[in-house]
Amino acid sequence: MATTDIRDLQPQELWRNFHRICQVPHPSHHLEQITEMLVGFGKSLGLETLTDKAGNVLIRKPATPGMEGVTPVVLQAHMDMVPQKNSDKVHDFEKDPIETVVDGEWVRANQTTLGADDGIGVAVGMAILESKTLKHGPIEVLITADEETGMFGAFGLEPGFIKGKTLINMDSEDEGELYVGCAGGMDATITWKYKSAPVENDDTALKINISGLKGGHSGLEINTGRANANKLLFRFLKEAIARYEARLASVSCGNMRNAIPREGYAVITVPADVREEIMNLVEEYGELFNEEYAATENRICFTCEETEMPAALIPEEIQDDMVNAVTGCPNGVFRMIPAMPDTVETSMNLSIVEAGPESIDIKCLLRSSVDSKKEELASMVESIFSLAGAKVEFSGSYSGWNPDLNSRILKVMSEAYEQQFGVKPAVKVVHAGLECGIIGAIESSLDMVSVGPTIRHPHSPDEKVNIASVKRFWDFMTATLANMK
Repeated sequence: MATTDIRDLQPQELWRNFHRICQVPHPSHHLEQITEMLVGFGKSLGLETLTDKAGNVLIRKPATPGMEGVTPVVLQAHMDMVPQKNSDKVHDFEKDPIETVVDGEWVRANQTTLGADDGIGVAVGMAILESKTLKHGPIEVLITADEETGMFGAFGLEPGFIKGKTLINMDSEDEGELYVGCAGGMDATITWKYKSAPVENDDTALKINISGLKGGHSGLEINTGRANANKLLFRFLKEAIARYEARLASVSCGNMRNAIPREGYAVITVPADVREEIMNLVEEYGELFNEEYAATENRICFTCEETEMPAALIPEEIQDDMVNAVTGCPNGVFRMIPAMPDTVETSMNLSIVEAGPESIDIKCLLRSSVDSKKEELASMVESIFSLAGAKVEFSGSYSGWNPDLNSRILKVMSEAYEQQFGVKPAVKVVHAGLECGIIGAIESSLDMVSVGPTIRHPHSPDEKVNIASVKRFWDFMTATLANMK
C-alpha cells in the first residue's frame, strides 16, 4: 500500500526532519519558532550552535574519523518559506502546520505552499548533522533567515561567522543540475500620497475579483507565459474608467515581491445606469483572459459583485495616472542571455499593488545577471512612475554570482554525480536570486555550487517536490562529502 505519511518515504532521516520543519510555522519575518527548533536541535546533538544578529543559525560538526584533514564544507539553506494559499483555504501560516500530501511521485501541501523551498535543504543539513554513519570532513550547516523577502540573513552575515572556504547552497530546484551563477536583483517601491475624494451617492459600488491564476516563482517561472493578476486587473480597469466613468476606491492584488501575483480585487464605483454594462464587460474580459492564456493558465476566474459603498475614492487625476502607469509598466522577460538563449537574463515582476483613498503602494522585483541591464530596467520603471507623479525608490540591490567553471567543488561534485548515476550533471546559471552572490561578496574566497531536488511551482499553492529526486539528491550530497577526501 502506498504511504500517505512523508515520514515513511526514503531516505527516512531526511523526510523525518522535513516533517519536523513542516510542523513549525516559518513564513518570512516570523521565524522565532523555527529558530528555536533549530538551535535546540543543534544543542541536543552536543554540537556547537550559534546565532547572529541577522537571525542566522550556524551548527558545526567535526569530521568523522580519518576525514579530519578534508577541506571544511559549509552546507547552506534558508529557514523561511513563502506563505501562499488558495483563497478558499483556511490556514494561518503564523500558527498552523503545513499539511503534507503524498500525491503519486510528488509531495505537495493541502492548498498552500509546501515550503520544500528551502525546507528540503534544511532537512538535508539536519540529517547530515545527526548521522552517525556518514563519512565527511568538518561541516558547518548555515541556515539563513528571511531569504524569500530580501535575503536579509545573507546580507547580515558578518565576515568570519563561517570558517569553511567551500560552500554548497541547497536551494536549487532541478536535480541533476549544478548551478554556478545566478541573477542579481533590486526592489522597486512606488508610492503616492494624497487626500481622498468624496463618493457620488447615486453611484453603485462593485468589487472586481480575479483569482485562479497559477502564479509561481518570479525568477524561475517568469518565462512560462503565465498571467500577472495585476496586469490583467488594470487592463480591465483602464477600459472601465474610459468607457463608463468608473472611479477607483481601492485595489489589493499580489502579496509577495518574488511571487507572480495570482489573485486580487479592486473596488470601483460606477453610475447606476451602467451597472449591467460593467457586469457584461467583466464577463467579456473573463472570456478574453481565458482565451489568451488557455495554454499556460488554469481557468482564470474574473467576476464582479455588488459591495458596500466605500467611504472615499482615489482622486481622479491620481487614479488615471496610476492606472496608466501600471498598464505601461514592463513585466515579465525583458531580455534573454544572448550566449544562452534558453536562460533569462533580465526580468521584471509587477508584484504588489495596494491602493486606498489616501495612498498607493506598488512593489516590484527586478532581476538580471548583468548589472547594467538591471539599471536600465530600473531607469524605465522610474521614468514611467515619475511621469505619473509617484515617488520611486530602489533598495536591496545585489549583484549576480559570476560563474567559475574551474571551481574545485564543481569538479568534485561533477565527478561524484557521474560516479553515482552514470551521467554527467548539467552545469547552469539560474535566473533567480541565490544567496551565493551575497555570501560570496562577504566571503570573497568561497568556492561555491548550488544544488537541490526537483521542485515545481515554488511560491504558489501548486508547489511540489519530486520524491525520487529527493532520494537522488541525498545520495549525491552524501557521496560528495565522502569524496571530498
